[in-house]
Amino acid sequence: MNTRGLRSQLKDSVPVTGLCPQAGPYGVQDSLRRGFSSVKNELLPSHPLELSEKNFQLNQDKMNFNTLRNIQGLHAPLKLQMEYRAARQIQRLPFLPSSNLALDTLRGSDDTIGFEDFLNDPVQSEMMGDPHIMTEYKLGIL
Repeated sequence: MNTRGLRSQLKDSVPVTGLCPQAGPYGVQDSLRRGFSSVKNELLPSHPLELSEKNFQLNQDKMNFNTLRNIQGLHAPLKLQMEYRAARQIQRLPFLPSSNLALDTLRGSDDTIGFEDFLNDPVQSEMMGDPHIMTEYKLGIL
């Protein structure tokens, strides 16, 4: 095994800031809000394609913006990026799941059925909690 390649892959892909980067105000991890953490998952990607899959939508958007810029000029990707940014800001309250229908429509993925449509996106797992506390946490009051 080439350790030089592994070291450079770790340095370039996964930032390691400390053993407990999600520590709360008392130095203890907030498991109720952030869930349980695994040091193994924070250090190494579990599969070589994992990083590529995490950044797939970002890479796809960059490629589409570059193509759009070459065909229509600089104004077209800038306008589309402003529309994406506006569509990302539309959200429900933190304790309600948001479908991001406007963003899906802009990307053209509103008529496709993917993994997240019938098995739910793992990032947006269900959270039970007091709506007031969750809203205050989202706004940075708590």
